[in-house]
Amino acid sequence: MTAFLADIRGTFVPDLRGRQGPLPPVLLSMTVVTGLVDSFSYLTLGHVFVANVTGNIVFLGFALAGAPGFSIGASLTAVVAFAAGALVGGRLGARHSDHRGRLHSSAAAIQAVFLAVAVILAAVSSSPVTTAFRYPLIAVLAVSMGTQNAAARKLAVPDLTTTVLTLTITGIAADSTLAGGAGSRAGRRLTAVAAMLVGALVGAALVLHTSIYYPLLIALVAILAGAVATYQLGKPDSAWISGAPAATGSPTPPRS
Repeated sequence: MTAFLADIRGTFVPDLRGRQGPLPPVLLSMTVVTGLVDSFSYLTLGHVFVANVTGNIVFLGFALAGAPGFSIGASLTAVVAFAAGALVGGRLGARHSDHRGRLHSSAAAIQAVFLAVAVILAAVSSSPVTTAFRYPLIAVLAVSMGTQNAAARKLAVPDLTTTVLTLTITGIAADSTLAGGAGSRAGRRLTAVAAMLVGALVGAALVLHTSIYYPLLIALVAILAGAVATYQLGKPDSAWISGAPAATGSPTPPRS
């Protein structure tokens, strides 16, 4: 229980001088963003996800089979736009491979631009969303989430992918001592699951009971806050910038 609670505390309140610095809570907020954005896309743009691409592949199969309520065009648009966003995130990862602070802040800034466009489109569209707004919204949101996913992959904070929970839930069970493993770090993993659940719950409630653009507005604020945090805390001498293990042995002499 002590290790479980320590995992949760370390995710919300990490050691800023440690290997991951401020990244755990920042990526946790991005996981909430995934829930917010996918709840908006699924409930207002038809049966389509803009972050969880696996679902779109399944939906594409449904659409090809002629199942009602699914769109080949919407699913393909989401997948292609997500891949384009991942390409952008990958380029940023290569450019800032030695500075995780710049990688995150630059990727989040680009993501925020696309989210801001989505907020405007959702605010001026009608409800239900018409085709004229549906496909642009799918495209800009999928690009933003592809950028996020690629950046999170490069940042490589354990158990905080921001979008994929299948392996997270698998790890909770498969790595547990009950399964003969060394321990599953269930605290952090369950926190990630809860973060996406909260994002989806809040997003769905807002879409169903308020203006449909509110989930996207909250997502935009969260992404901008994370970008500011990593930009401000990304000092050159911070251990988390490179992600290298902390040095061992004699302490570093104090600077004069």
